[in-house]
Amino acid sequence: MALWGGRFEEGVDDFTQRFGASLPMDKQMYAEDIAGSRAHAKMLAHQGVISADDAAQIDAGLAGILADIEAGSFAFDINDEDIHMAVEGELTRRIGEAGKRLHTGRSRNDQVITDTRLMAKRLCATLMEGNIALRKVLVQVAESHPGTIMPGYTHMQHAQPVLFAHHMLAYYWMFQRDFARLAFACDQADENPLGNAALAGTTYPLDRRMTAQELGFGGVTANSLDATSNRDFLLDLNYACSVGMMHLSRLCEEIILWSTSEFGFITLSDGYSTGSSIMPQKKNPDFAELIRGKSGRVYGDLMALLTTMKGLPLAYNKDMQEDKEGVIDAAGTLADSMRCAAGMIATMTVHEDAMLASARKGFMAATDVADYLAKKGMPFREAHAVVGHLVLLCEKRGIQLEDLSLADLRAESDLFEEDVVGQLDLRNIVDARTTEGGTASAAVAEQLERVRETLAADEAVLASR
Repeated sequence: MALWGGRFEEGVDDFTQRFGASLPMDKQMYAEDIAGSRAHAKMLAHQGVISADDAAQIDAGLAGILADIEAGSFAFDINDEDIHMAVEGELTRRIGEAGKRLHTGRSRNDQVITDTRLMAKRLCATLMEGNIALRKVLVQVAESHPGTIMPGYTHMQHAQPVLFAHHMLAYYWMFQRDFARLAFACDQADENPLGNAALAGTTYPLDRRMTAQELGFGGVTANSLDATSNRDFLLDLNYACSVGMMHLSRLCEEIILWSTSEFGFITLSDGYSTGSSIMPQKKNPDFAELIRGKSGRVYGDLMALLTTMKGLPLAYNKDMQEDKEGVIDAAGTLADSMRCAAGMIATMTVHEDAMLASARKGFMAATDVADYLAKKGMPFREAHAVVGHLVLLCEKRGIQLEDLSLADLRAESDLFEEDVVGQLDLRNIVDARTTEGGTASAAVAEQLERVRETLAADEAVLASR
């Protein structure tokens, strides 16, 4: 008979027992469940609700169960329904009457949400660690190629030249924002719901602040109805995972493009590539493609929980049992994807000459030539048109802007002088963009200082978790 079976005359059907069981998923929270129970028992004894001897027996019994689970010798039984009943049932079998007192002043509703919040904090910390590791790789790659010039794109067309280091750091800032989202999700999970019981609190003199301190929570929840039904912190974590996967997908799309024969900007290491079963020459960026593809499943995890929670009345409903599988999947997918991306980027070969050669195509000096005319007094819109005509002339001749003679230039405007040659040099074009956050070497050096400051700050945030 189930621990809750006193009101029932018949047992649950075998199929519905399996259908309703959450044990296969929530047994991953065994450590959190046992930690919560040990804290609860200690608090009950401190408050005089149970005896010190009962609390000692409970703590020793739970410690033994924890050791057995971690050793792989604990036998889970699907009839236990969930991790909470599995642990409590075994505890009672081991220590007898004292084990039956563990659930005093507690419901599975506040027990499960306590476990889930502790799990969410653990997942966030793991993801934050992986996020920092990935960002460090991006910084290392940027620092290793300080002067490499590549094409910058808009609409996937050549736009303006940029430093490869600047391009890599653009992704650094995306992932830095992801870290902030993960930290926020961790903060949202950092309240102790234990002591709210099923939905309304309890008549026992529980010290919720004590269990919060024992479990490492920063505070306690304010409303018992909200506490047992709140899954917003899981949605926050799912959302953070989804945005993180979106950023990884964007990065991987560029890696895939850059590794093609058409671009030839990079070569991925053998360890992060695969071959073809029929075409011997192939070296495929499969792992970048997998990361790009896995973003879809993480988006699905977010949508699944949003849909589950939509329209649920207060307080707990069995629908909420579906809250954990998606977030565990999303967090695991993001963690693995960040690790894979970090290894892929750290080991890829950057072909600086190919990047520079591509940057010389596409008339990427056009904006600077227009700025040259504007600085000499021509309205920018008029300068834009003049340079547009020059680009059209180049296209008809099959040449680049730097191939035009001074006579060709002056045929469009007599403002052109010999000094226009400097406006056509890629290095000068890049280093002229000295605004804060720009692509000039000096601006990128300043940006790297900010990068190091944010890394140090985020490492401190992680250490405080």
